[in-house]
Amino acid sequence: QVQLVESGGGMAHPGDSLRLSCAFSGRSFSNYAMAWFRQAPGKEREFVASMSYDGTVINYADSVKGRFTISKDNAKNTAFLQMNSLKPEDTAVYICAARPFPSIYYYEYRFSGQGTQVTVTS
Repeated sequence: QVQLVESGGGMAHPGDSLRLSCAFSGRSFSNYAMAWFRQAPGKEREFVASMSYDGTVINYADSVKGRFTISKDNAKNTAFLQMNSLKPEDTAVYICAARPFPSIYYYEYRFSGQGTQVTVTS
């Protein structure tokens, strides 16, 4: 069974940067695509970014393109989401998810973490 644990969330000011981590265990990390989703209060969960198991296929939501970068370190069994130029509208619980092939749809991911809160406020 795959387990995912997010960390790195917290408070930030507009324009700041944060790096989220997603620790993967239970299966061979190098065989899994990773994705990040987020859910703001009162809103539906939305796709943020995804990366194929080998890092060759990467997708971003338009709202984060150019500001966020997804990556995965197979040696550390960890995926990352580097978030730069943060905006108040980035405030949400960020959730990582894993499946063999990347998808922008959360329901297609069998494994997901509990999430880490990111709050961007002046």
